[in-house]
Amino acid sequence: MKPGTFTQLYIQMVFAVDFRKALLTKEIRPQVFKYIGGIINDLGHKTIIVNGVSDHVHAFVGLNPKISISDTVHDIKRSSSLFINDNQLSNFHFKWQPGFGAFSYSRSHIDNVYKYIQNQEEHHKKEKFKTEYIKFLKKFEVEYDERYLFEFMD
Repeated sequence: MKPGTFTQLYIQMVFAVDFRKALLTKEIRPQVFKYIGGIINDLGHKTIIVNGVSDHVHAFVGLNPKISISDTVHDIKRSSSLFINDNQLSNFHFKWQPGFGAFSYSRSHIDNVYKYIQNQEEHHKKEKFKTEYIKFLKKFEVEYDERYLFEFMD
């Protein structure tokens, strides 16, 4: 980055397991989320928290502006899929659904976003992923076409 460039960018990325499969079991989540955090850091971002449930992941990062969000999510998905499959962490072939959501926050929101992501398991006892995701899109005023949303588990 050029001298005199200063940024403070906080992004929450959300992506889902392919074919609506709940393959991120409780047993493998800590290892997978730690691995995803490592990918994020290796790309020059700062991992704040990575967490999720069986069918999707939330990654909250301090963004390195030299690397696009799309490239970041692509690298996370590619590397973590290889990691899960090469280490046989799932009984099925693992891959992520196409697409992702990315939402920006100010520094004052870090604590609330962290707690929200930290409590995903409790949160999803009350609210389905589809409802959560559509709420994000509406809250951030993101235009979307339902035909291109994730395939959600019911």
